[in-house]
Amino acid sequence: MPGKSKGNSRRGGPPKGKGGKGKGKRSFGGAPKFDSARYADVEEVENEAPEEEQPPSDEESEIDASGSEDEQDQATSRPYFALMQSLSKDSSAPHAKRRKLEHKSEPKSSTKPEEQEATAIEEDEDEDLDIDRVEEAEDEPEDEIVLDEDDEDIPDSSDPFETHFVSPDQDVLQKRLKAIQANEYSQSNSVQNGWRLIRYLPGKDSSQSDPLPSSMSGLSNLKLKHRLVETASRKRPIFDKLEQVLYPLTFAYHDILFCGRTTRNAENLRRMAGLHSVNHVFKTRDRVIKNNAKLAKEGENSDFEPRDQGFTRPKVLMLLPTRNSAVKMVNTICSLCEPEQQENRKRFDDSYLDKEAKFSSDRPEDFRELFEGNDDDMFRIGIKFTRKTIKYFSQFYNSDILMASPLGLRMAIGSEEDKKQKKMDFDFLSSIEVVIVDQADALLMQNWEHVEYIFEHLNLQPREAHDCDFSRVREWYLDKQAQHFRQTIVLSAFNTPELAELHRRFGTNWAGRVRVQPEAYAGAIEELGSIVKAKQTFSRFEALSLAAEPDARFAYFTSAVVPTLTKRANTKDLAGTLIFVPSYLDFVRVRNYFATNPACSGLAFGAVSEYADVPEASRARSHFLNGRHQILLYTERAHHFRRYTIRGVRRVIMYGLPDNPIFYKEIVGGYLSKSEQALKLEPGKGTVRVMFSKYDLLKLERIVGSKRVGKMIKEKGDTFDFI
Repeated sequence: MPGKSKGNSRRGGPPKGKGGKGKGKRSFGGAPKFDSARYADVEEVENEAPEEEQPPSDEESEIDASGSEDEQDQATSRPYFALMQSLSKDSSAPHAKRRKLEHKSEPKSSTKPEEQEATAIEEDEDEDLDIDRVEEAEDEPEDEIVLDEDDEDIPDSSDPFETHFVSPDQDVLQKRLKAIQANEYSQSNSVQNGWRLIRYLPGKDSSQSDPLPSSMSGLSNLKLKHRLVETASRKRPIFDKLEQVLYPLTFAYHDILFCGRTTRNAENLRRMAGLHSVNHVFKTRDRVIKNNAKLAKEGENSDFEPRDQGFTRPKVLMLLPTRNSAVKMVNTICSLCEPEQQENRKRFDDSYLDKEAKFSSDRPEDFRELFEGNDDDMFRIGIKFTRKTIKYFSQFYNSDILMASPLGLRMAIGSEEDKKQKKMDFDFLSSIEVVIVDQADALLMQNWEHVEYIFEHLNLQPREAHDCDFSRVREWYLDKQAQHFRQTIVLSAFNTPELAELHRRFGTNWAGRVRVQPEAYAGAIEELGSIVKAKQTFSRFEALSLAAEPDARFAYFTSAVVPTLTKRANTKDLAGTLIFVPSYLDFVRVRNYFATNPACSGLAFGAVSEYADVPEASRARSHFLNGRHQILLYTERAHHFRRYTIRGVRRVIMYGLPDNPIFYKEIVGGYLSKSEQALKLEPGKGTVRVMFSKYDLLKLERIVGSKRVGKMIKEKGDTFDFI
């Protein structure tokens, strides 16, 4: 299938619903129902005599009150397909405009049941009710942007826009393009303001002759369009230490993978991305209009032959996880541009804004930032700029900025396997020059294949002309070199193999690529001391290769971990064992082993995955608390989307480490400390066992810290204890 993961294809298990279920409030009921003889017997016992069960304890009632109420609201309040159905029942509701990109269903190239179910849902929906659909003809070449009166006619040779896109040094450019084709890069490491910069520049030893841009204290050093200077300076007169590092790299058009996004710096990063995007759009459009005026003045006999365009108008692509994240980005852009008019703003607010507070303040801050507001992960919108106006819901080919979720854009592109669709359309991505991927760690929890699919269709030769004046198309577009001029900026809370591969595979910018990450990680375990005292045992297992790692992990689990559980099967000591399984595929494997293997016949277990609906998850948590289930299997994506409060945990076994170090603190520190407070666990008696291999290096470093990770990966011993 196009876009299939080339790296770790096991990321997150099967896609969920309409593209990875990137919504905290959706019901995860799309997975096939698990069934086995023993599991069926347990369910039959549970269903036979519910009236004979003891009344729920206060703690069990608290689970249902704190979990079910919020989760039921999440699962039922304005999910995408429920919204579509409700709109279809309201005949008086105004119909949204159609977009020419009429893609009705998820591509059928996947054989996963969840995507087939999503396809069925899509087919049942009335295509008129796509709230992002636009019916608008492609514009003829226009000159609606009036020139900035304060801009000088003479291009600034020190402007990175000029040196990167318009008139790059041809000798340097050709050498680097050859180096990119040969995959020859020079690597350099440096530290600025507590951040480590790992740079990859095309060519051997070329980094010595071309140093990184120096840090800057404020906007005065940036080459901004005049109409942005005043508002931008007012919003951010002085840079903090992180901005001093990132702004020079961003405005110099380097590819960037930033691995330090937090809720505290999110607004500043969003402002930087918005300012850079709008500045690039204004420079591009103003150059075209200025040359239009010059051509009109000189007439047909003019020798002036400008090369100032791409094949199509869209120049910036922003991939975002939810509609609410799109609202934040739009508001940031508006605060920088301060447009006199905003066309279709009411429609945008109606479609994207949700002012109702869904979560209480006790939910984690990063969870509320991602899922507060409208957390629909299926959207796409074109944004067009004129001199005084921002227009939302512009036709893609008339837009300057495309803002979409990976699923929404994948649906717009379509699929060759989709027989009901007339044809694929990705020409609107042919001239993208800046890509912003914000909250990439959240996109990893959706369907990462969509992200790769989109990148594979960037900067391809268009299939149709779209009224393009080829005499004005830049030569590097015609030479099929556009991907080497495109800038890609990925903002994530942490690094993963998938992000590193995306950065390596698609970061072929001739200006080079830079990874920015903390200089060193202290480790999540350092923060647990103030929360809970627990013995944490890290056990390393060996795997011959990355492909053999899943089997080696399972073999180690069944041979070294499961026997310690079966020995305690008939004792109270086993109760309260939580097994955290990051991958859904591993979760299914472990669950089936517990359900069918005779060695585990004495183990009573429950399971909570991302596909468990609210009643099923609440029942499993309740049985785990009262001891009916000794063991609870729990997936990383279930925790990401729900952040369940699981009570009664006395022992944590991590089948694998979470990508997000916050999850380690919440599961180990949060769950065990709650058990101590509820007198379910003696202080200091909680235990943690973690399985890891050398391929978990990135995850392990964020958990144990940069100083310890090298020894734990390389030393002969395979067991490491922390207290």
